Amino acid sequence: MPTLEYELDLVSQGYKLIAGLDEVGRGTIAGPVVSGSVILNLTEKFEFYDEINDSKKLSPTKRNRLSKLIKQYSIDCSIGIVSAKIIDTIGIVPATKLSMKRAISHLSKKPQYLLVDSLNICDIDIGQKSIIKGDNISLSIAAASIIAKVARDRMMLKYDKYFSGYSFGSHKGYYTKSHSEELITNSVTKIHRKSFAPIKHSIK
Repeated sequence: MPTLEYELDLVSQGYKLIAGLDEVGRGTIAGPVVSGSVILNLTEKFEFYDEINDSKKLSPTKRNRLSKLIKQYSIDCSIGIVSAKIIDTIGIVPATKLSMKRAISHLSKKPQYLLVDSLNICDIDIGQKSIIKGDNISLSIAAASIIAKVARDRMMLKYDKYFSGYSFGSHKGYYTKSHSEELITNSVTKIHRKSFAPIKHSIK
């Protein structure tokens, strides 16, 4: 389970506004990549902190409930979104970092330090630490993964209604068996990542 070990160590060094960052949708073939940024309140330990975990390990119902609590009780939180079109233009890793930068820029308070899941963000004037599998280690990163996952899932549910023939509300843009069959039956949509191999093959 993620803890506040990294956060409290930074607090002991004098940092107060510590933002966790994580992305969702990096491995999909459709839809945006979405990053969450959360500055938790570290002066008080709320009961729901014990429930926060990597968003992939939580049920949709629990994610939605925790997302509301995180937004209500955190010092600040935000998301950053990068579209499939931009992903195709600059590549998925730069696009993921861009979504994280956008999440940071949308915070009303500038963080003093960043805890980032697995990546180093370039060209930013804030100290940072990249933590491999950070959503399993840092509570701030796990919280960021939750708000990002909830936000992206809601976007994919809207796309499900907009694009007939695609079950985006179910597979969320990941390359599943049903998604593969949908690509054979239907034309590629504007939210598909045309630079990704399965979509390239479908276009041909």
